Amino acid sequence: MSGTPIEDLGFLSDCRTTALVDRDGSVQWLCLPDVDSPSVFGRLLDDAAGYCTVAPTAAYDSDRLYRDGTLILDTTFQTASGTVVVTDALTFGAGVRGHELGRGSEGLLVRRAVVTDGVVELRVEVVPRPEYGRIHPIVVPDAGGFRTRGGASALVVSCSAPLVLKDSSASAVVELGVGQSVELAVAHADPWADPPPILTADEIAECLEETAEAWRSWSDLHQSYTGPWADLVLHSGRVLQGLTHSRTGAIVAAATTSLPETVGGSRNWDYRYAWVRDASFTMDALWVAACPEEAVCFFEFLTTAAASALTASGHLPIMFGVDGRRDLSERELDHLTGWRDSRPVRVGNGAWNQRQLDVYGELLSTAHLLRDQLDDASPESRRFLVQAADAAAVRWRERDQGIWEVRGPPRHFLYSKLMCWVALDRAIELAPFLSADDHVDDWAAERTLIRDAILSDGWSEEAGAFTQSFDSTDLDASNLVLPMVGFLPGDDARVVATIDATIERLSDDHSLVYRYLGDDGLDGEEGSFLLCTFWLAHALALAGRVDEARAVFERAAAFRNDLDLLAEEVDAEHGSLIGNFPQAFSHVGLVNAAWAIHQSEHPENGAAR
Repeated sequence: MSGTPIEDLGFLSDCRTTALVDRDGSVQWLCLPDVDSPSVFGRLLDDAAGYCTVAPTAAYDSDRLYRDGTLILDTTFQTASGTVVVTDALTFGAGVRGHELGRGSEGLLVRRAVVTDGVVELRVEVVPRPEYGRIHPIVVPDAGGFRTRGGASALVVSCSAPLVLKDSSASAVVELGVGQSVELAVAHADPWADPPPILTADEIAECLEETAEAWRSWSDLHQSYTGPWADLVLHSGRVLQGLTHSRTGAIVAAATTSLPETVGGSRNWDYRYAWVRDASFTMDALWVAACPEEAVCFFEFLTTAAASALTASGHLPIMFGVDGRRDLSERELDHLTGWRDSRPVRVGNGAWNQRQLDVYGELLSTAHLLRDQLDDASPESRRFLVQAADAAAVRWRERDQGIWEVRGPPRHFLYSKLMCWVALDRAIELAPFLSADDHVDDWAAERTLIRDAILSDGWSEEAGAFTQSFDSTDLDASNLVLPMVGFLPGDDARVVATIDATIERLSDDHSLVYRYLGDDGLDGEEGSFLLCTFWLAHALALAGRVDEARAVFERAAAFRNDLDLLAEEVDAEHGSLIGNFPQAFSHVGLVNAAWAIHQSEHPENGAAR
């Protein structure tokens, strides 16, 4: 049964695609050429869906860490006879530095094993299974490696050890002494074009060094946060950068599909797409963790991907493929057993054509925060933001599916109304930049109406809190955002009551926070939500309860794995990570909560990082 513990996974990225490698030296997930392409190694979801392993043949203990300032992973295997370090990376092109991080990435996975002590016998296995394991390709030997044929993509595999090819796979066993090494590279190829060359051992080693320099140049240029939990914040910034798609400007919600919200459950979704909401949150967090000079790329992506949508339908699409496509129709991969038999495995996402009104607020809030980086934004991007504000002014009265994409009947979700208020509030301040001064009076009038509606219909005396939707008593953790966006002060009595109700009635046995507990039109259950727990820490900081905020932050952050990576949720029964991984939302929450606590402890610093 497939099902490597999520805690055992490490994350690689070239800012075009991603890979997950476990502590046993097995690449369990790799999609090529893009993060939302079909997998070529998919063992994470089914044992027969392909993998790539470099590890000792004998029993071992393993330890691992990222190289400073990078997403290059070193795994140290200690055997009875010796020690070997396996280094893994998705690589950048030669000479890529700073703001260019990821530009020109072509999907090249490199692996290098170096013996540092004694003698170690290594096994190398490459088992490519394109199209989520449906294809067993033809393997064609070549000097220094092999090539594959079969389906819509091909691979070129380079290896410094002699490989034995059999049954659409390749393997080798080699004994190495101190200072000796094995190099392996897996490159994506277009089967209808000339393939990339087989790489030598020296060329693979050079790719690793170039990639290390690229990451460090980006970190040195972008990362300056010095507040509490600085190591976690800066690392989260690199993880979030790793979830960007530099070729288009898209930002994906997570690296995986169908890692479930409960073990064996059916709430298994594909998160390898660019949600307007998640991407906006990510840009906000990168302002703290990495100072994103590339903000223009994100807005240009949205302007291109959503071109004419607001004019044609009056609604902003909520999500896109990394290439800008809109139709992300959901389908099930019946041939895959799923992570720990959690079926179905889905690709695409059925929420793609939902109506979610909060996206206007997240988009305009991010534009407001990053306005200094948007001086070079095109006239089309500025006009797009004006159209988004106009849509919020008109649409806020409508029902929608909300931030959590419920698949039941649409409702008047409080959070959706709140973010329409945010859209208009930020648009009013941006009006000179957007050349939209003639819209301000209308925007201001609607902003007042939204505020009145939230205060009258969103507060429940019976619940003693702001509620999930108008005229409801159900709680929702998204209401913790009310003070974060400036709608009410953090110490407002209604905000404090909502915080306390969340702690008392919306938390699990680990004192982690659920999104909500009401009916959402779906079967099954889910775990507590790490983003919501970090929201609680953030809200407590704004309420002046900083000691409590720190304690909540520490509880949530304690569920990171040994590489400081977070999934979406935590299984309440076992305290293990569940859900897609690594999850942008969770790292966003960590960054912003740390920032809020820092600001609460040092208000004299203002907005300085």
